[in-house]
Amino acid sequence: MRSQFMGTAFVAALAVALGSGGAAALDTVKVGKSGVGMAWSVIEGGQDARIWESEGLDVTAIQFNGDAVTQRAMTSGDIDFGFGSGPGMGYRVKGVPAIAVAAVGGPPYPFVIVVGRDSKIRTTDDLKDKSVGITTAGSLTQWLVRELSRQKGWGPTGIKDIPLGSDRARLAALKNGDIDGSVTTLEQAYSYEENNEARLLVTFGDIVKDFHTHILFARDELVRDNPDLVQRFVRGWFRSVAYMRAHKEFGIKIAAKTIDMSQSAVSRAYDLEISTMLSGDGAFNPKAIDVIRGSLVELGILDKVPDAKDLYTDRFVPVKF
Repeated sequence: MRSQFMGTAFVAALAVALGSGGAAALDTVKVGKSGVGMAWSVIEGGQDARIWESEGLDVTAIQFNGDAVTQRAMTSGDIDFGFGSGPGMGYRVKGVPAIAVAAVGGPPYPFVIVVGRDSKIRTTDDLKDKSVGITTAGSLTQWLVRELSRQKGWGPTGIKDIPLGSDRARLAALKNGDIDGSVTTLEQAYSYEENNEARLLVTFGDIVKDFHTHILFARDELVRDNPDLVQRFVRGWFRSVAYMRAHKEFGIKIAAKTIDMSQSAVSRAYDLEISTMLSGDGAFNPKAIDVIRGSLVELGILDKVPDAKDLYTDRFVPVKF
């Protein structure tokens, strides 16, 4: 009887401990987002669905203005993980103590070109010698424009890419007639269309097939000293992706709130950006890696094409759960 009582008391005490102190036992993780994008809302989706908690993680997301800033935060140790672009893999070769641990996204469906509402540009054939606004020199947006120009047979500069910074600045230039088009995100393009500000011309995912648009990076120190935490974070991300796909209405609401955009615009972009573009297991595509390796030289990030083994590790993928 005494033994049965002690066993019951232990179970009760354990339940109280887990209920009241579970949060204190979570490993705190800081993760950086490079730019504003629907894909990164998967972090918040995982939080609301309590997926991160189930992996023993307390995740804090921090917004940064692009790959370079995220990589600096990883170098300083201000964040543990970072989400960035495929070309961001080149920063490791330049000395950033972080490595790609999962291929988060495939072809660049989130990126598009918009033109003015009343523009005479109707197809990509009309872009020859035209000017298109991009974020910054050496960015993924610049490479995408140059790749389109190359595929058209015009060479890398057959379309003039103009670095203008933020979406707001590019839209203003487009409205003023200073540029003929602008690279933006798919959901932003739909928002422009809703407000009669611009018109969607082309989605880059229809142009560039072998590519990793989004990558997850982890600091070398974590990979070396705490691989279990890295594996739990990677698994938590892809569990969150699966949840967002299976619960579309939930995902749309989370994404719209996270990126501060209308649910109607997010809804139109959701299937391509979440269900199609995002990877379900994080496996790296060798063809995509080869394209990215070449882009690093074209963008001026590196002086020569690096070895693939210097850019990523596949010890944590493909993820199974």
